[in-house]
Amino acid sequence: MGKSALQDMLRLQNGVFSAAQLRQAGGSVSSIQRAVQRGELERVARGVYQLPQIMDDDMFNAQLHRKQVIYSHDTALFLHGLNDRDPLKYSVTVPTGYNTKQLVGEGFRVFSLKKDLQEQDIVEVPTGHGHLVRTYSVERTVCDCLRSRNRLQSEIVLNGLKGYVRRSDRDLVKLSEIAKQFGVSKLLRTYLEVLL
Repeated sequence: MGKSALQDMLRLQNGVFSAAQLRQAGGSVSSIQRAVQRGELERVARGVYQLPQIMDDDMFNAQLHRKQVIYSHDTALFLHGLNDRDPLKYSVTVPTGYNTKQLVGEGFRVFSLKKDLQEQDIVEVPTGHGHLVRTYSVERTVCDCLRSRNRLQSEIVLNGLKGYVRRSDRDLVKLSEIAKQFGVSKLLRTYLEVLL
């Protein structure tokens, strides 16, 4: 893969890509190394590269490097516009058994679930920089926040619920189904009786 092919890939990936994506496209790691040496690329995380003029998108870069990480809880509320505070620590959900030591060391708040539950209700939403990241649906996010309310600020959980009930696209049937699945139906009803 030559220099122009690498540039084409960067344009397709909004200026950020992983070494794995380049290998899948038939490129080599040595072409990345040469581009870094020439100052045409920057290494922003292990195995993640970008054009120098692009602003870092920490959320996108972290997920590009770790495919099993799903943004959740207060971070998902932020991505869905239900929390106006950019989280100081990104909350992520990983499958049970995933080695979380490095994530915790890098400042992530980590939740874990059985793999089949961790992979349900995933959607892609844009970050503030326009890159798509994987997070949970709005309804799943509300239920996750209720389920883990003791690990989150109560104000964030309450504001997320208030924001959800004001949404025109809310799906109370889906919300009730997910709440039942995660054992927070009674708690959800208590909140909704006050907010609706």
